[in-house]
Amino acid sequence: MSKIPHTRTHLVVGLGNPGEEYAKTRHNAGFMAIDKLRVEIRGTFKETRTPLATYYEGRCKGEKLLLLKPMTFMNASGEAVVRVSGKFGIAPNEILLVYDDIDIPLGSIRIREGGGSAGHNGVESVIRLLGSAEFTRLRIGIGREENGNQKDFVLSEFSENDEEVFERTLDTAVEAAKLILYRGTNKAMNRYNSRR
Repeated sequence: MSKIPHTRTHLVVGLGNPGEEYAKTRHNAGFMAIDKLRVEIRGTFKETRTPLATYYEGRCKGEKLLLLKPMTFMNASGEAVVRVSGKFGIAPNEILLVYDDIDIPLGSIRIREGGGSAGHNGVESVIRLLGSAEFTRLRIGIGREENGNQKDFVLSEFSENDEEVFERTLDTAVEAAKLILYRGTNKAMNRYNSRR
């Protein structure tokens, strides 16, 4: 696999589903990460709402930074990513995609550059509509339900015990996203991918 040319991240996309009924579900880990990241980055972010997306426009290290939550439901997430990245002239390798991953244990995160969708419908939509897989991914582990329906599992809320673990994981994910923004993807991969 070829390495993505090093560049700054100018668009952070958190995947999820709009609507109060989905707000605290496992599949909305990306939305939750965007909400926390927006609070933790210094400066003011201007909010814009469209039928396709809610995004926040601000600055990081003196350059434009956008934080995006697609409002199209998970399976059509790429529509919002293409629209916003096109509007602001942001290339695929300047995008960080943050989302849940059932193949990563609850309590862990993974960062990688490029790759496939691994069956995640939101990621698949982004790859297909963007016409490129050359973006950075920050995957938040939510675990999986053994011998259960995975679709029902990802759309369910955390148990009380799992929620405590997930909140700590979310904090770690936001720390990792900030490190990507301030010091680059390689620094973040070296620090966080080695953690267990």
